[in-house]
Amino acid sequence: MASRSEEDLCCPVCQDIFRDPVVLLCSHSFCKDCLKGWRREKQTRECPVCRKRSLSKPHLSLVLKNLCEAFIQERDQRSSEALCSLHSEKLKLFCLDHQQPVCLVCRDSETHTNHRFRPIDEAARQHKKELQETLEPLKEKLKGFERVKEECDKTAKVINVQSRRTEMEIKDQFTTLHQFLKHEEKARIAALREEEEQKSQRMKEKMEALSREIAALSDTVRATEEQLRAEDVSFLINYKAAVERVQQHPLLDDPQLLPGALIDEAKHLGNLSFNIWNKMKDEVSYTPVILDPNTAMSDFILSDELTCVRKLLGSEGFDSGTHSWDVKVGNSTFWELGVLAESVQRKRDIQSGIWSIVFKEGEYSAQSLPDPETDLEPDTPPRRIRVTLDWDGGKLSFYDLCTNTHIHTFTHTFTEKLFPLTDTEENMFVLPLKVCVTVEQINDYDDYDGHGGYEDYDGNEDGDDDDYHLIMG
Repeated sequence: MASRSEEDLCCPVCQDIFRDPVVLLCSHSFCKDCLKGWRREKQTRECPVCRKRSLSKPHLSLVLKNLCEAFIQERDQRSSEALCSLHSEKLKLFCLDHQQPVCLVCRDSETHTNHRFRPIDEAARQHKKELQETLEPLKEKLKGFERVKEECDKTAKVINVQSRRTEMEIKDQFTTLHQFLKHEEKARIAALREEEEQKSQRMKEKMEALSREIAALSDTVRATEEQLRAEDVSFLINYKAAVERVQQHPLLDDPQLLPGALIDEAKHLGNLSFNIWNKMKDEVSYTPVILDPNTAMSDFILSDELTCVRKLLGSEGFDSGTHSWDVKVGNSTFWELGVLAESVQRKRDIQSGIWSIVFKEGEYSAQSLPDPETDLEPDTPPRRIRVTLDWDGGKLSFYDLCTNTHIHTFTHTFTEKLFPLTDTEENMFVLPLKVCVTVEQINDYDDYDGHGGYEDYDGNEDGDDDDYHLIMG
């Protein structure tokens, strides 16, 4: 009698293991030849089991075919291994010395003299237990790989979302800059057109006045020349009138072009890109610490500008120099500010490498693990805090910007890169710095490239007072 697993792999028509199994739309499976024979005999397209009519062509079931082939192979292997290959007797014992099943004849043979034996079921049970114990670490490792793969799958999706979101933010910021430039372009062209219209109108009026003067002078010249060609008596009779007509147009200086008649190109083009850049500073902001969204816990949120935070590290670490950043904690009921060492920035349970001040349950404290916390008592609850790191000097200081008072300073010899740390259950903001553009005099700035660089114009390698460069701070 077939076992339950074998029964599941049997064709309902021939009652044998499936051969080239096909599946109908009703989900019943049959041997390909069995189904053809049954339909040919019954002259119908019905399912042999549920009698549902199916006009579509049966589909080959590769999964079922593979299962059947594996089952047959395993069954044949079990059948061949059940008898001793030497004596064709049942394998009832297990030789512990040779680690192989043997029959009763083998036990008494010279090959197994003085060997130890166990019953097959006992040996199988013991070896299955040992194999199971050996398998457990692999199963745990498999689970670990599956967890990592699942995380990789999630990460792949997050990467796609991050890319799309970042692309949208880039486009939004460039749209803002493009709109500013378009507005500036429109305004400056409008100013140019207005000057063109004003100066063209003035030139038109000047030309009209000159045309009137030319016409009047032409009439006087023509009449006087006619009088000069007249007979002497006629000329003398009209001489006085002719002189008066000529004297009505005194000999003044030649007419000149109006001052400032031409378009003031220098006004419109002089330092154009610099002036626009200078004006653009009102449209942009600079934040000394950019938060890294990849360090955020899954239940925390980051603003589009990467400056509003709920538990994050800065995207850039510091291992030299002096750095400062301002944070608006507002009325948050819990927050933490400070720095975290690079070697511990990804650890959950941090035991050292952190220097911070904390506001929690209405109390302020400074912590530098593994040292105990130090209670802090600011005169007023700080709302804006400046964090200043002097890496080389080994100092980390905190100041209340609203009252311009010192809160706390850590002193430590730093040996690795430090990352700004922020943590809150509400919202905090890393405040932007004011952007300013300054023109600063320099010396010996050579190799002007013609595209915004500067050179030592007098040709002296040591520079002179005519050279300048631009800095933005």
